[in-house]
Amino acid sequence: MTQILIIGAGQAGLTAVQTLRGEGFDGAITMLGDESFAPYQRPPLSKAYLLGAFARERLFLKPDAFYAQAGCELLLNARAEAIDRAAHTVRLADGRVLAYDKLMLATGTRVRKLTCPGADLPGVFYLRDIADVDAIQPVFTAGAKLAVVGGGYIGLEVAAVGAKRGLDVTVFEAMDRLMARAVSPAVSAFYKTEHEKAGVKLLLNTGVEAFEGAGKIEVVRAGGVRHPADMVLVGIGVLPNDTLARDAGLACDDGIVVDRSAMTSDPDIFAAGDCTRHHGREGVAIRLECVQNAIDQAKHAALAMLGRPQTYSEVPWFWSDQYDLKLQMAGLARPDDTIILRGDPVSRKFAVFHLRDGKVAAVEAVNAGPEYLMGRKLIAANAAVPPEKLADMSIAMKDML
Repeated sequence: MTQILIIGAGQAGLTAVQTLRGEGFDGAITMLGDESFAPYQRPPLSKAYLLGAFARERLFLKPDAFYAQAGCELLLNARAEAIDRAAHTVRLADGRVLAYDKLMLATGTRVRKLTCPGADLPGVFYLRDIADVDAIQPVFTAGAKLAVVGGGYIGLEVAAVGAKRGLDVTVFEAMDRLMARAVSPAVSAFYKTEHEKAGVKLLLNTGVEAFEGAGKIEVVRAGGVRHPADMVLVGIGVLPNDTLARDAGLACDDGIVVDRSAMTSDPDIFAAGDCTRHHGREGVAIRLECVQNAIDQAKHAALAMLGRPQTYSEVPWFWSDQYDLKLQMAGLARPDDTIILRGDPVSRKFAVFHLRDGKVAAVEAVNAGPEYLMGRKLIAANAAVPPEKLADMSIAMKDML
């Protein structure tokens, strides 16, 4: 009987299990997770779950009974230590050895950590999993001085929740605008205004030099100035968990390298999700950190493990919730894209379209569902739309194709 082993009990791992069973696979499936929790949603952690508006039970992607019903052996608190590709086995940290015919790596990412003086002081937190949020909550209280290092999605989502919960929030961002690697200047400027209206202090072009404190964090030293702090949340990006693959001799390059069917450099090993580097729709090697990629790539990995490979060419999409603002994005923007603004940011409902060679390549939509949904379709269709038509609010989005 064919044995499929999945390392990583998250969105990608669960999707692979569902796809395998949905496609008629009746062999053995084992899924390993190094946390004590069954697969759960990570996006709410820095948003509604941190706010206290989202019960823990709602985080879980499936009820516990699902795994037995699906014939999936779920091993939690189980960390894979080494892959023996010749023997088709995986050794766990506790000494167990598991055999596989096909192996899928869905190992995700880990937080990028600061290395400046004082970075290991109590009160300096990161946010990646349920345990991280649980550790933050006792000090995440009204009146506390919260220093957020990093003005990207995670940092700004935590800043927004902190402001709503009555914390005194300061954001330190080393670049000259918010979410600089992810959004256009117009969207950065809009969110700067919104955070400042909520009372968040934004220090741009300001790198953190050190943390100071007697026993716990008391001061953030940044831009040559000392800022008081009761707690720090660091959100400066993530790194792919590709060490296991790299040590096994698989091709890696800031992520586990896979082909368009999610196969690694070993024909019996596949990978999906945030840990992978693949060639996207435009043929450029990319590593995506988003739910969409975890789901779609895992489906392709499952099909490939069953001997039915398909070419992965989905349009990537992302989102961020800050205050009552929903930022939805699709496609991958480039600095030299032609930018078309649709709507007025002052209305708190607008979209930014990115055109490349006259075709829609990406969209950023703030509280603008129709623009986001049709934008995804326009990107998938490789559609050319006149800039003046995209900007004309009198023309409905459904009439753009």
